[in-house]
Parts: sequence; structure tokens; C-alpha cells
Amino acid sequence: MIDPATLMTYIAIVFGFVFIPGPATILTVARATSSGTRVGIATGAGIAAGDVLHTFIAIVGLSAIISTSALLFSVIKYTGAAYLVYLGIRAIFEKAPSDLTRGALPITTGRAFRQAVLAEVLNPKTALFFLAFLPQFVHPENGSVAIQLSVLGIVFVFLGLLSTIVFAVSAGGLGNFLRRNPAVLKWQGKLVGTIYCALGIRLALQER
Repeated sequence: MIDPATLMTYIAIVFGFVFIPGPATILTVARATSSGTRVGIATGAGIAAGDVLHTFIAIVGLSAIISTSALLFSVIKYTGAAYLVYLGIRAIFEKAPSDLTRGALPITTGRAFRQAVLAEVLNPKTALFFLAFLPQFVHPENGSVAIQLSVLGIVFVFLGLLSTIVFAVSAGGLGNFLRRNPAVLKWQGKLVGTIYCALGIRLALQER
């Protein structure tokens, strides 16, 4: 089992990391602002689910393959980037509903969750982060390496979900105001789409 001192150090580092705005935060805020708090939280939950898969991949050693295979890394990276750009273009050209105040949201929570899971799973940087970061806090003399990695991964997923919920709740309140303004409603889809496209291009241009 992980010793308390190591675990507390890990929690402090991860806590600071997840509350620094990054791609996951931007995606969550964009969804919450355009579609409401529940959709923002669903997006955060989808990202967390993707991180659970990355934890599993790290445990079974598949992340090591990604880190050593330039071809596999490139395939995953460009697939993820293309998916984000696809979401962005779709949001830019999608017609905004005429009245969001009657409960018709641009995207359902289920759809937001599924898109966030896929976007996070297809981000190779996340896989490499788990591969490079988690093992630094694993000590074989403390017991099963798999159990230690699982605990570290669960802590990361929980704190990441907590941060996205905080951002989603804050952005959702802002979104409620924005959706009552027709001019903003007309352009918010284009803004959200631009954010998605920018994230996709950013991912495509990242070096290993």
C-alpha cells in the first residue's frame, strides 16, 4: 500500500495540476456555457471516464507501447485531433435553437458524455502523462504495483472530476444568462466550435 506521506504529496501535486485551466477545463466550460450546468458536468464525467480507461491502460502496460511507437502515437494523436476539429466544425455550422429557455438544449447530457469520453481516450498526451507521472509515486516494496497504480489513478480521476464540476457549475450560471440574449445565442455555437477546432489543432501540433 502507498505510504501516507507519498499519497499526500501526490494529492497536493494533482490538486494543483487539475485546477490549472487546460484542455479538459476548456471543453467543460465551453459545454456548460453553451448547454447548461448538467451538460458541463456530463462532459466532466466523460473526461473522468476516459481517465479511468487511461489508468487501466497504464496498469496493463499498453501506455508503454504508445510511448515507444512513433507510428501508434501519431495515429492516436491525429485521430483525436481530427475528432475535436470535427466537433468544432459541426458546432460552427449547426443552427442554434430559437428558444433554449423552454428546455431544448443544443446537446444532451448523454451525447456530451460520450463525446468527452472519446475525446479524452483519443488524447495520447493523457496516456503518456499517466505513464510518466504515476510510476514516480509507486514503490514496489510497499506491495502490489498494480494496486498502487490503481489508487493513484482513482485519486487523479476523482480530483479531475471535482475540478471540472466546479468549472461547470460556474460556467453554467453564466450560460443561463447568455442563453437569454438572442445575439449571444446566435454566436455562442461558433465560439464553442472555434474552441474545439483550436484544441484539435493544438493537439495535432504537439510534439512527443
